[in-house]
Amino acid sequence: MTESSIPPITEDDIADYLANTPDFFERHAGVLAAVQLTSPHGNRAVSLQERQAEMLREKIKGLELRVMDMMRHGQENTGIADKLHDWTRALLLARDASALPALVSREIADRFQVPQVAVRLWDVADLHADAPFTQGVSEDAKAFASSLTMPYCGANPGLETAQWLDDASSAASLALIPLRSLGDTAAFGLLVLASDDAARFAADMGTSFLERIGELSSAALSRLRPDASPDQS
Repeated sequence: MTESSIPPITEDDIADYLANTPDFFERHAGVLAAVQLTSPHGNRAVSLQERQAEMLREKIKGLELRVMDMMRHGQENTGIADKLHDWTRALLLARDASALPALVSREIADRFQVPQVAVRLWDVADLHADAPFTQGVSEDAKAFASSLTMPYCGANPGLETAQWLDDASSAASLALIPLRSLGDTAAFGLLVLASDDAARFAADMGTSFLERIGELSSAALSRLRPDASPDQS
Protein backbone atom coordinates (compact mmCIF):
# COMPACT_ATOMS: atom_id res chain seq x y z
CA MET A 1 0.00 0.00 0.00
CA THR A 2 1.44 3.32 -1.04
CA GLU A 3 1.39 6.40 1.19
CA SER A 4 -1.15 8.06 -1.09
CA SER A 5 -3.57 5.14 -0.70
CA ILE A 6 -3.67 5.32 3.10
CA PRO A 7 -7.07 6.79 4.09
CA PRO A 8 -6.85 10.07 5.98
CA ILE A 9 -7.47 10.12 9.71
CA THR A 10 -10.97 11.38 10.44
CA GLU A 11 -12.47 13.07 13.50
CA ASP A 12 -14.28 9.83 14.26
CA ASP A 13 -10.94 7.99 14.26
CA ILE A 14 -9.55 10.49 16.77
CA ALA A 15 -12.67 10.28 18.94
CA ASP A 16 -12.55 6.47 18.93
CA TYR A 17 -8.86 6.47 19.79
CA LEU A 18 -9.33 8.84 22.75
CA ALA A 19 -12.40 6.93 23.97
CA ASN A 20 -10.49 3.64 23.86
CA THR A 21 -7.25 5.05 25.25
CA PRO A 22 -8.25 6.58 28.61
CA ASP A 23 -4.63 6.95 29.77
CA PHE A 24 -3.68 9.19 26.80
CA PHE A 25 -4.19 12.40 28.78
CA GLU A 26 -2.32 10.95 31.72
CA ARG A 27 0.72 10.60 29.47
CA HIS A 28 0.07 13.95 27.79
CA ALA A 29 -1.35 16.13 30.58
CA GLY A 30 -0.10 19.27 28.88
CA VAL A 31 -2.33 18.63 25.89
CA LEU A 32 -5.41 18.43 28.12
CA ALA A 33 -4.53 21.76 29.76
CA ALA A 34 -3.91 23.39 26.41
CA VAL A 35 -7.21 22.38 24.79
CA GLN A 36 -9.36 25.46 24.08
CA LEU A 37 -13.06 25.28 23.22
CA THR A 38 -15.58 27.86 22.07
CA SER A 39 -17.96 28.91 24.85
CA PRO A 40 -21.67 28.67 24.02
CA HIS A 41 -22.08 32.01 25.81
CA GLY A 42 -20.13 34.06 23.27
CA ASN A 43 -17.16 33.63 20.97
CA ARG A 44 -14.48 33.53 23.64
CA ALA A 45 -12.28 30.47 24.05
CA VAL A 46 -12.40 28.51 27.31
CA SER A 47 -10.41 25.61 28.66
CA LEU A 48 -11.74 22.07 28.54
CA GLN A 49 -12.20 22.11 32.31
CA GLU A 50 -14.19 25.34 32.17
CA ARG A 51 -16.36 23.98 29.33
CA GLN A 52 -17.02 20.84 31.33
CA ALA A 53 -18.00 22.98 34.32
CA GLU A 54 -20.41 24.95 32.11
CA MET A 55 -21.96 21.73 30.81
CA LEU A 56 -22.32 20.45 34.36
CA ARG A 57 -24.03 23.67 35.45
CA GLU A 58 -26.42 23.43 32.49
CA LYS A 59 -27.20 19.82 33.36
CA ILE A 60 -27.85 20.71 37.00
CA LYS A 61 -30.13 23.56 35.91
CA GLY A 62 -32.07 21.16 33.66
CA LEU A 63 -32.46 18.69 36.52
CA GLU A 64 -33.65 21.47 38.82
CA LEU A 65 -36.32 22.45 36.28
CA ARG A 66 -37.44 18.83 35.99
CA VAL A 67 -37.71 18.52 39.77
CA MET A 68 -39.75 21.73 39.90
CA ASP A 69 -42.07 20.39 37.18
CA MET A 70 -42.48 17.11 39.06
CA MET A 71 -43.33 18.97 42.25
CA ARG A 72 -45.83 21.17 40.43
CA HIS A 73 -47.49 18.19 38.76
CA GLY A 74 -47.55 16.37 42.09
CA GLN A 75 -49.32 19.31 43.72
CA GLU A 76 -51.79 19.52 40.83
CA ASN A 77 -52.52 15.79 41.04
CA THR A 78 -53.04 16.02 44.78
CA GLY A 79 -55.46 18.90 44.24
CA ILE A 80 -57.42 16.92 41.64
CA ALA A 81 -57.52 13.86 43.91
CA ASP A 82 -58.85 16.00 46.77
CA LYS A 83 -61.58 17.45 44.53
CA LEU A 84 -62.53 14.00 43.26
CA HIS A 85 -62.69 12.73 46.85
CA ASP A 86 -64.97 15.59 47.93
CA TRP A 87 -67.19 15.13 44.87
CA THR A 88 -67.54 11.40 45.48
CA ARG A 89 -68.32 12.04 49.15
CA ALA A 90 -71.12 14.41 48.16
CA LEU A 91 -72.64 11.74 45.91
CA LEU A 92 -72.48 9.12 48.66
CA LEU A 93 -74.16 11.43 51.16
CA ALA A 94 -77.11 12.21 48.87
CA ARG A 95 -80.31 10.81 50.38
CA ASP A 96 -82.72 11.72 47.59
CA ALA A 97 -81.90 9.75 44.46
CA SER A 98 -83.98 12.07 42.25
CA ALA A 99 -81.68 14.94 43.21
CA LEU A 100 -78.57 13.11 42.03
CA PRO A 101 -78.48 14.31 38.38
CA ALA A 102 -78.54 17.96 39.48
CA LEU A 103 -76.00 17.18 42.21
CA VAL A 104 -73.63 15.49 39.76
CA SER A 105 -73.81 18.48 37.42
CA ARG A 106 -73.46 21.13 40.11
CA GLU A 107 -70.56 19.42 41.89
CA ILE A 108 -68.60 18.89 38.66
CA ALA A 109 -69.15 22.50 37.62
CA ASP A 110 -68.13 23.88 41.01
CA ARG A 111 -65.25 21.62 41.96
CA PHE A 112 -63.61 21.24 38.55
CA GLN A 113 -64.46 24.68 37.14
CA VAL A 114 -66.44 23.37 34.18
CA PRO A 115 -68.57 26.22 32.77
CA GLN A 116 -71.51 24.05 31.70
CA VAL A 117 -72.61 20.54 32.66
CA ALA A 118 -75.71 18.58 31.66
CA VAL A 119 -76.98 15.08 32.44
CA ARG A 120 -79.60 13.10 30.58
CA LEU A 121 -80.84 9.63 31.56
CA TRP A 122 -83.16 7.08 30.01
CA ASP A 123 -84.40 3.61 30.92
CA VAL A 124 -85.07 4.91 34.43
CA ALA A 125 -87.66 3.72 36.94
CA ASP A 126 -91.24 4.84 36.29
CA LEU A 127 -91.04 7.12 39.32
CA HIS A 128 -88.51 9.28 37.43
CA ALA A 129 -89.83 8.89 33.88
CA ASP A 130 -91.09 12.48 33.66
CA ALA A 131 -88.20 14.15 35.49
CA PRO A 132 -86.41 17.04 33.72
CA PHE A 133 -83.22 14.99 33.37
CA THR A 134 -85.02 12.50 31.10
CA GLN A 135 -86.45 15.01 28.64
CA GLY A 136 -85.33 15.85 25.10
CA VAL A 137 -83.44 12.62 24.39
CA SER A 138 -83.93 11.09 20.94
CA GLU A 139 -83.25 7.53 19.93
CA ASP A 140 -80.28 8.80 17.91
CA ALA A 141 -78.80 10.36 21.03
CA LYS A 142 -79.24 7.11 22.93
CA ALA A 143 -77.59 5.13 20.14
CA PHE A 144 -74.75 7.65 19.96
CA ALA A 145 -74.11 7.37 23.71
CA SER A 146 -74.06 3.57 23.53
CA SER A 147 -71.60 3.70 20.63
CA LEU A 148 -69.02 5.57 22.72
CA THR A 149 -66.41 3.20 24.12
CA MET A 150 -64.63 6.13 25.79
CA PRO A 151 -65.42 9.81 26.35
CA TYR A 152 -65.65 11.99 23.26
CA CYS A 153 -63.56 15.16 23.47
CA GLY A 154 -63.40 17.81 20.81
CA ALA A 155 -65.12 20.70 19.10
CA ASN A 156 -68.85 21.25 19.25
CA PRO A 157 -70.14 20.19 15.81
CA GLY A 158 -73.72 21.04 16.72
CA LEU A 159 -74.65 17.70 18.23
CA GLU A 160 -78.08 17.21 19.72
CA THR A 161 -76.46 16.57 23.08
CA ALA A 162 -75.08 20.12 23.13
CA GLN A 163 -78.64 21.40 23.12
CA TRP A 164 -79.07 20.03 26.64
CA LEU A 165 -76.76 22.79 27.88
CA ASP A 166 -78.06 26.13 29.14
CA ASP A 167 -76.11 27.97 26.43
CA ALA A 168 -75.14 25.64 23.61
CA SER A 169 -73.92 28.50 21.41
CA SER A 170 -71.05 29.29 23.79
CA ALA A 171 -69.82 25.69 23.97
CA ALA A 172 -66.59 25.70 21.95
CA SER A 173 -65.43 22.28 23.16
CA LEU A 174 -67.24 19.29 24.62
CA ALA A 175 -66.58 16.16 26.64
CA LEU A 176 -69.33 13.56 26.24
CA ILE A 177 -69.16 10.77 28.82
CA PRO A 178 -71.40 7.70 28.46
CA LEU A 179 -73.06 6.37 31.61
CA ARG A 180 -73.35 2.59 31.93
CA SER A 181 -74.25 0.08 34.58
CA LEU A 182 -71.41 -2.30 35.39
CA GLY A 183 -71.15 -4.98 32.71
CA ASP A 184 -73.60 -3.33 30.29
CA THR A 185 -72.68 -2.28 26.77
CA ALA A 186 -75.73 -0.05 26.29
CA ALA A 187 -75.60 3.34 27.94
CA PHE A 188 -78.42 4.55 30.17
CA GLY A 189 -77.31 8.17 30.11
CA LEU A 190 -74.84 10.77 28.96
CA LEU A 191 -72.86 13.37 30.87
CA VAL A 192 -72.03 16.52 28.88
CA LEU A 193 -69.23 18.88 29.91
CA ALA A 194 -68.73 22.08 27.92
CA SER A 195 -66.36 25.03 27.86
CA ASP A 196 -66.10 28.26 25.89
CA ASP A 197 -62.37 27.46 25.59
CA ALA A 198 -61.78 25.41 22.43
CA ALA A 199 -58.67 23.85 23.97
CA ARG A 200 -60.31 22.78 27.26
CA PHE A 201 -61.60 19.47 25.86
CA ALA A 202 -59.23 18.91 22.95
CA ALA A 203 -59.51 15.86 20.72
CA ASP A 204 -56.01 14.67 21.66
CA MET A 205 -56.38 14.99 25.42
CA GLY A 206 -56.16 12.01 27.75
CA THR A 207 -59.49 10.67 28.95
CA SER A 208 -58.53 8.60 32.01
CA PHE A 209 -59.84 11.19 34.46
CA LEU A 210 -63.07 11.65 32.48
CA GLU A 211 -63.54 7.88 32.47
CA ARG A 212 -63.31 7.86 36.27
CA ILE A 213 -65.88 10.64 36.42
CA GLY A 214 -68.13 8.55 34.20
CA GLU A 215 -67.72 5.42 36.30
CA LEU A 216 -68.51 7.22 39.55
CA SER A 217 -71.45 9.09 38.02
CA SER A 218 -72.81 5.84 36.58
CA ALA A 219 -72.57 4.13 39.95
CA ALA A 220 -74.43 6.96 41.69
CA LEU A 221 -77.09 7.48 39.03
CA SER A 222 -77.83 3.76 38.73
CA ARG A 223 -80.05 4.31 41.81
CA LEU A 224 -82.59 5.78 39.38
CA ARG A 225 -82.81 2.66 37.22
CA PRO A 226 -85.69 0.17 37.30
CA ASP A 227 -83.56 -2.56 38.85
CA ALA A 228 -82.52 -0.34 41.78
CA SER A 229 -83.75 -1.60 45.11
CA PRO A 230 -86.67 0.38 46.69
CA ASP A 231 -84.47 1.85 49.38
CA GLN A 232 -82.13 3.25 46.72
CA SER A 233 -84.73 5.15 44.72
